[in-house]
Amino acid sequence: MGNFSGTWFVLIIIFLTGSCQTRSGKSKELLFWCSNNPREISLCDSFTRNWNGTHAANLIHQQPIPEGQSSEEVILAAVVGKTTPDIYANMWQGNVEMFARAGVLIPLDTLKGFLQFIHERCDSEAIKEITSADGHIYQVPWKVNPFMTIYNKDLFLKNGIRELPLTYSAYRSAAAIFKTNARNNGLSASWFGYTEVKEIWYQRLFNFYPLYLAASGGASLVVNNKAVFNNKYAIEVFRFLQSLYRDGYFSKENLSASDDPFVAQHIATKWTGPYEITYLRSIPDRGFDFGYFEPQVPDDHQGPVYTYADPKNIVVFNTCTRPQAAWDFIRTMVGKEGDLKLLEITGQLPRRKDLQSDSYYSGYFHNNPMMIPFARELPFVKGVDNCEVIVEVLDIISQEYESCVVYGRKTPEKAIRDAETAVNVLLRNINN
Repeated sequence: MGNFSGTWFVLIIIFLTGSCQTRSGKSKELLFWCSNNPREISLCDSFTRNWNGTHAANLIHQQPIPEGQSSEEVILAAVVGKTTPDIYANMWQGNVEMFARAGVLIPLDTLKGFLQFIHERCDSEAIKEITSADGHIYQVPWKVNPFMTIYNKDLFLKNGIRELPLTYSAYRSAAAIFKTNARNNGLSASWFGYTEVKEIWYQRLFNFYPLYLAASGGASLVVNNKAVFNNKYAIEVFRFLQSLYRDGYFSKENLSASDDPFVAQHIATKWTGPYEITYLRSIPDRGFDFGYFEPQVPDDHQGPVYTYADPKNIVVFNTCTRPQAAWDFIRTMVGKEGDLKLLEITGQLPRRKDLQSDSYYSGYFHNNPMMIPFARELPFVKGVDNCEVIVEVLDIISQEYESCVVYGRKTPEKAIRDAETAVNVLLRNINN
């Protein structure tokens, strides 16, 4: 994700509203952009070949999204230039509401077979999450990478950490043991964990936000155009993270500038998704074993532990002249067979209810047991709120995160309160 301004993004989209019509000289083929990740290119190549073999009247031309600073900026440029693809299969969920309000997306619930299919595939919470403020659905939930805690099993054992640190106090206690042993025994690792300290808005999706969801049972940041995150959960998350920097358990420096600190065993834990599995297994002579567990929660937490889904979804732009055919193709990607291919080829999880308990996928999970914790977590994952300025909301929280969490210049209470005030000013200005 690039570091672009949400306000600028919305103003451009509003300016374009009503101006994005059918591309001139449009090909007879439906244009399908996928991610430029090699595994996803291979996956989408397979979907496209299978479709084109039996649908000569509605052929698909598939290609990776053109290169750019970020996929978000490439899509924005395509909207501005009225060169959007018919189908795009890597849309960050947080951008959908902006495009929907600008009128550049097809409401998929108006297409034949969509609603029945989506209710068969997704649970009510997922459907509620993807439903826009106008009541329409403009995105197909496709793939998720739930954020969890990865840990170095060997370093845990060497430091006598026998139980997984599931709560704030347990995590801090383990970090204190680790710090003391690293100093006294000259172990290769010196930090218990690491997460990016950069102020960039999207970094908060990978530290503050998963922990906020975990603590709050999946609470929102914005409801009915009003900030609702000034609560004990956000304050506790800020206080917990602040303590990790204050007490020297996390580094304030950019450890990932030269090498991967987890691979180098300079840290014992971090928050990340299942894509780390394939990456770590590809490293020759890795020299340590690893595992995953849920994000940390307050000591008095009860109930399931939610986390950030890191969702990427599928949309159809209004430049598409055959939206029903586009949906019919998409349906082959998100059916049971397509979801199994997604798992097998990319190691990412489909956002499908009962994935782990469905016998259709049992062979995959039997062969890939490390993916089971992620599948179990699927009923408790969330994307972001349907707020057209969610990027700006996260940017405001990120500024307070830097001031409070990283540098300790504010108390958690004041930082969250200041963020709430700024977000509410933003939302009033947008809606006036």
